[in-house]
Amino acid sequence: MRFQGAGRTWRRLDVTVRDLPLGLLFLVASFLPGLRGHGTEVGDLPTRPFDVLAVVALGLECLPLAVRRRWPAVCLALVTCGFALDQLRGYHSTAGTTLPIVLISAGSHLERRRRTTVLLLSVAYVPLATALSRLGSGGETPEEFVTFYLVLALAWGAGAWLRSTRLAEAERRERVAAETRTAERTRIARELHDVVTHHVTAMVVQAEAARYLTAAPERLEQSLTAVSDTGRRAITDLRHLLDLLNPDHGIGTAERKEPRTPAVGRVLTLVEQTRRAGQPVDFTEQGTPPASTGSADLVAYRVVQEALTNALKYAHGSRTSVQVRHSDREITVEVSTDGAGSSSAAAVGSGRGLVGLRERVDVLGGDFSAGSSTDGGFTVRARIPAGGTS
Repeated sequence: MRFQGAGRTWRRLDVTVRDLPLGLLFLVASFLPGLRGHGTEVGDLPTRPFDVLAVVALGLECLPLAVRRRWPAVCLALVTCGFALDQLRGYHSTAGTTLPIVLISAGSHLERRRRTTVLLLSVAYVPLATALSRLGSGGETPEEFVTFYLVLALAWGAGAWLRSTRLAEAERRERVAAETRTAERTRIARELHDVVTHHVTAMVVQAEAARYLTAAPERLEQSLTAVSDTGRRAITDLRHLLDLLNPDHGIGTAERKEPRTPAVGRVLTLVEQTRRAGQPVDFTEQGTPPASTGSADLVAYRVVQEALTNALKYAHGSRTSVQVRHSDREITVEVSTDGAGSSSAAAVGSGRGLVGLRERVDVLGGDFSAGSSTDGGFTVRARIPAGGTS
């Protein structure tokens, strides 16, 4: 835990502070007696002892490493000048190793004028190689100068590859984030559709029925009570949905510790609500729900909710049957409505609810069907594997 805390503290430091130790390491290493004069050597100039210009060259080669990621172009220019001074003076210090490192870093982090930078470096290498060839004793062949240039080009290419990999990963993460946001918006839209459509439809039907009950105060009061109860349930379900959108959902209050999804046992509540809206509904539940159903409970609940909503909207007054069967591996739901009016449900409605149900069931690996039955009614069937993810 102590090392993890130190790692987090290190990552919070400014990138310049984190890059500075590398430059200081090369600077100190260049002054070590055992490494002096054994660094990078281009050309065959004799190695000379360090002097004041050597300190300048070492400073230019090492200290700019602190800004290699923040200002890669500045770092590359300074290190290149220091390397040229190092080679022309014949210091051959260990600090010359920083040039390939800076090329990798610039190839990875430089954002603008990349081609111009490569062109300028290539052009600048020609007079440097020419000067080193003339100042030397002639032991360095042109092929060796070309080989060193290719090594530097390879270092830049490695940095460019790192940059392309990083950009591809950033694009992938952005794409995944966009897909996740889209999927979440779709899920929220489905939940809103299921909750609002069902409750509002029931309230509208109950309110319409209440208009004709003014001569029967007892039945009118019963109908208005049903409207009020449905409205309260709608508010409760909407609050539950808004709790899911709350980043702090699941921690703190006792309300947030309630189950995220409604149990299939609440299907009976849907049936009773639909009956009070004037729809005759027969309900049958067989078997015992397994201990863990994952998301199957919610999907089964939504199938019944959507089917009963459509029955209220497009086949009001027709007898409706709801059958829910539990087994160890799946939940089977079948909702059928009699009457010619029910067969037009799919055609009259937007179909958004049924399409959403099919997608929900498909995600869990189940089967879904909705269509006209042989007796002129409309039947919705779903087989939902239990034990899926929540």
